[in-house]
Amino acid sequence: MLPFFTNPYPDELLYSAIARYHFYSGNLDCKDTLEELFGSRSVVPSVEIGSNFSILAERLGPQYSVESLLANHTIYPYYALFLSKQRQLEILEDVKGEGQALYTRLGIVAGGICRKDGLYYCSICAKADTERYGEPYIHREHQLQGIDYCPHHEVLLRKYPITNDSRIEYIRFELKHMDLSSTHKIDPHKELALHLAKQAYKLLHLPLHFLSREQINAKYQTLLRAHNLITASNRVRQREMYQAIKSILSGSFLQHYESTLNNNDEYNWLRVLTRNSKRHVNPFRHLLFLYYLQQDVENLVTINEDDGAFGRGPFPCLNRAATHYKKFVIPNVVVTRDFKTKNSIGTFTCSCGFVYSRKHTTNMFEIGRIKAFGDVWLEKLHDLQEQNLSIRAIARELGVDSKTIKRYLIGNVELKQVNSHRDNDDILGIYKQNLLKGIKELPNLSRTALRNKYKKQYMYLYRHDKAWLDEALPERRYGQNTIKKVNWAKRDQQYVQEIKRLHQKLLQSEKPIRITISKIGKSLGILANLEQHLNKLPKTNKLLNDITESLQDFQLRRCYKIIDDLLGNDQGIFLWQVQRKAAIKSHHFHAIKPKLESYIEMKQEVTNNERTTS
Repeated sequence: MLPFFTNPYPDELLYSAIARYHFYSGNLDCKDTLEELFGSRSVVPSVEIGSNFSILAERLGPQYSVESLLANHTIYPYYALFLSKQRQLEILEDVKGEGQALYTRLGIVAGGICRKDGLYYCSICAKADTERYGEPYIHREHQLQGIDYCPHHEVLLRKYPITNDSRIEYIRFELKHMDLSSTHKIDPHKELALHLAKQAYKLLHLPLHFLSREQINAKYQTLLRAHNLITASNRVRQREMYQAIKSILSGSFLQHYESTLNNNDEYNWLRVLTRNSKRHVNPFRHLLFLYYLQQDVENLVTINEDDGAFGRGPFPCLNRAATHYKKFVIPNVVVTRDFKTKNSIGTFTCSCGFVYSRKHTTNMFEIGRIKAFGDVWLEKLHDLQEQNLSIRAIARELGVDSKTIKRYLIGNVELKQVNSHRDNDDILGIYKQNLLKGIKELPNLSRTALRNKYKKQYMYLYRHDKAWLDEALPERRYGQNTIKKVNWAKRDQQYVQEIKRLHQKLLQSEKPIRITISKIGKSLGILANLEQHLNKLPKTNKLLNDITESLQDFQLRRCYKIIDDLLGNDQGIFLWQVQRKAAIKSHHFHAIKPKLESYIEMKQEVTNNERTTS
């Protein structure tokens, strides 16, 4: 154990504390210091983290451990949260020993961005440290990749002048070499850069290995689902997410911080970050992603991991006629997508025959739509009818509208219920008759044409009596249709012209219409090609990336139109009035409110200038 050691200051790099120890120990040769601390004269000093921590912790005394040194006096916590549990354990072993694979495992080698080629300091921190401790020291929060500002004093970091670049020397900060003057530099990215610096500092102080990449990915899934960016099949809506991030993070900012996004690149950092991939993503980019999600780093501790749109089963049966009403007896949920809103819809089927669905945003005891009541419910209905209860009383008892009760008691829906429980043989017989009648009336139709005309019958017969279907259909026709090779370049140019014309038409529509790939594809009858062959249509793809709107873009355009109309009619503008006319929910409107205020100010200034000129 060493007779003394220069104990590290708060958030001081271990490298800095060792440099101070070398200075105060009076050692002339740095190798003597290395031997005293690490038991070896061949250890290479490392600024960011280091190695041989087992020997160092043993020589420093019981108040230090490998974990405490790693957590409090290295930059490792900046990376730790986003590493797999296995990788975290490997790195812990690396720092205990010689650490040969350390920086490769961290991703600094392959995934590094905005690398710093020296030591950095904050002039105000240097002054404060000198007043408090008698000397400045190297803060770990100032050495992080991508971080240009001090999170405490909100000033740009400065590079410390190094005259000796020997690999086995430790650099100690000296006040006489530091620029402590007050300078102000115009930085268009300062506000966001400051926010990221503060978030990075919080990363350094989260409990070491409290979370891992696996858990972070599950939490990201929860956050993306809240933004309606997860499909019914649990896939991320990459294109919509890309459009949303593009509207929040400027291209110049992303370029400055080496984080530009190319949506056509299957391995751009945003796709890698939101997929269960082994590729490394720099912590700075995780901070960008959290900024888009409007989440603080500290929130990651409390956010639940994703359990799917509706959570894990079992789920409650909401059949008021059943003895197990509100009991969790439904084991699974079938998740589908609402065609219009793209929200996830869950369908819950109970053994009692009761089937209901609801959106994932609603309470689990709330029914969105009843798809089938089942035999238990129907039996209860007839029992209540025999008790001579009124229609309304029966409706209250069964939890439905009185009109529903009337329909069932009259018999219209009862027939539907009976039909839905017919034997397969009855349905097969009806569908066979439908198809045979069609073949007889339309003898010239091909198999494909018949399948398209009688889709329901065809699919049912295909699944339940394929042999009969194959025999009943007309002979296959070969060689009548020659497949023409598609000229994708010509089609690409044609689509560009058609989409441009449609885009102008949509923009001029009296009632604003959100411009999406789905809307454009359906309007022009080319949705299948836009969904399946967009990689063959580069010009079309680029145009769509430029003109399609995220939900926020569309909300802004709607509001801008309302503001323009109000100004054109010389009416006063109240934001609550704009929100009501645009029919935007409050939490969405709050996000776009600053942009609307800027737009109103700009338009009013233009109007005033025009009046002054005239």
